[in-house]
Amino acid sequence: MKMKTVYRAIVILVVLALNIGCDQVSKSIVRQKLSYEQPISFIHDHFTLIKIENTGAFLSVGETLSNPYRFILLTLLPVLSLLAGVIFLIVQKNFSRLILAGMICVLGGGIGNIYDRIAHGSVTDFMHIRFGIFQTGIFNVADVSIMVGIGLILLDALVKKMEEKKLQQQTEPPIEATDAE
Repeated sequence: MKMKTVYRAIVILVVLALNIGCDQVSKSIVRQKLSYEQPISFIHDHFTLIKIENTGAFLSVGETLSNPYRFILLTLLPVLSLLAGVIFLIVQKNFSRLILAGMICVLGGGIGNIYDRIAHGSVTDFMHIRFGIFQTGIFNVADVSIMVGIGLILLDALVKKMEEKKLQQQTEPPIEATDAE
């Protein structure tokens, strides 16, 4: 039983490390190969690679905060939350596979971005999508990981709700028609 717990923790940490690694490799390539002034467009300008350094949080929120508030809100609290999340993920064993995968994606993306903030002083963002009036902010692989993780967690909730509804329909007695004579 104890080996199963150790094996599970190792698998979680390896998948988490792979997630973080993909993000960091992509950002390293962008830092080395893209310049700030020259965006590269693909698919009729619907997808653009453009290097920016985000010193705030999501969509640059908190960028203008002064220290120590900036450090507390954008570094210290996220580090503590991510550390607690990883410990919780390893200690708790009753997650569905979708929830586990979703939480790994969310934590991996968060760790990738907080690593950038600590190591580089900002988070490297480089992807932008535009379709007609719909467009994204500029984001990175860690942000994609976070969104995929949230999607998996929501999908798990939807699947469970559908299963409960199906089970409820199976256990309810059929409604009998009454004769109206």
